[in-house]
Amino acid sequence: MQKAIIRESLPDRIFLLFIYLMLILILISVAYPLIFVISSSFSSSSAVIGGKVWLWPVNPTLNGYEAIYNYPEILKGFLNSVFYTVLAVLITVSLTVLMAFPLSRPNLPGKGIWMYALLFAMIFNGGLIPFYLVVRDLHMINTIWSLLIPGGLNIFSVLVAKTFFQNGIPGELYDSAQVDGCNDFRFLGIIALPLSKPILAVLVLWAAVGQWNSYFNAMIFLNNPDLFPLQLILRKILILNNVEMTSMTLSPELLLKFEDMKNLLKYALIVITSVPMLLLYPFAQKYFVQGAMIGSIKG
Repeated sequence: MQKAIIRESLPDRIFLLFIYLMLILILISVAYPLIFVISSSFSSSSAVIGGKVWLWPVNPTLNGYEAIYNYPEILKGFLNSVFYTVLAVLITVSLTVLMAFPLSRPNLPGKGIWMYALLFAMIFNGGLIPFYLVVRDLHMINTIWSLLIPGGLNIFSVLVAKTFFQNGIPGELYDSAQVDGCNDFRFLGIIALPLSKPILAVLVLWAAVGQWNSYFNAMIFLNNPDLFPLQLILRKILILNNVEMTSMTLSPELLLKFEDMKNLLKYALIVITSVPMLLLYPFAQKYFVQGAMIGSIKG
């Protein structure tokens, strides 16, 4: 028996062609800046300044990465950022799960009050000065905890995780576990979490990217250079060095040397700061779409 061949109409083909063109344009707009930065980091500074770099490296060199190796603050900042990111993931995911799972239970006393409180806290905040005063009064100024504790609980992540637990974990499974004598903590650790890999991947990725890219809290709470994260050092190199150079009277040769070094460091540093998150996403991508969709749309 021959299968019926369904032929697309001309409007459908035009619409499909339009979708493909849009996807290609989006791919180019996302991929080209990344390719340009990588190519510039391996090109000579004169080629970058002269606008000769478009797609491939021009006059390939590793001087930018050698300059990073000779800049001890960058290595220290990179290690600090890795340390802060790991701690932030552990704290954020733990707090989010411990708050989202009880809120997903229909028989939680005062559930409506807690939900209204979370929504109110998500919409309104006291501003920067009260935020700073609270961190100061908790004696966290110039400590690593000023970067971890204030942002340790993200309310939007709690709501997404709560929706996932509510719709992704069958209530019958919880009831049967209770009949067998399983308490809430054992159910969460033995049953719920192994079934929640998609939402855990989402929470880990959100927490890691948020902490890795964060520099504002470090800028206002830290004054010890040994505690600076990589993003703050990158900001210092890209912005503060410009101010220092314009305030100094230098010969044209030294000014050109400083300009070359600034460009070498800039693109190489952007690559260094982007690579860890680009490497993290493929491991979480398997569960990311599923967890984000279930946690944010259902219910």
